[in-house]
Amino acid sequence: MELPNADRAVIDASKVRDYLLSETHPVGRFKAALFRSLGYEAVRWEVLSDDLLALGRSGSATAGQPSAYGLKYEVDGSLTGPSGRSALFRSVWVVGADGTPRFVTAFPR
Repeated sequence: MELPNADRAVIDASKVRDYLLSETHPVGRFKAALFRSLGYEAVRWEVLSDDLLALGRSGSATAGQPSAYGLKYEVDGSLTGPSGRSALFRSVWVVGADGTPRFVTAFPR
């Protein structure tokens, strides 16, 4: 199954810049260490954002539980960072009433 309206998927810059790539975020700093090992950098957060969008748009989605914000979907796949190294990730998206998939988080598989 494809993420509904995958071509309209969006990622809030703060989710990547201030969470996934933050060395000081209480939870995100652990994820940031892995993303940095793949060559992603906070100063070029757009690279990771673009790669996560590509994953959401091309990966196979699994419908999850409804939330207050819409229906959650999980999309698994591999990210190859700027260093050329790869790792498997699960990305989580929520599709709200307007039909737009919005990025929630990603974590290693």
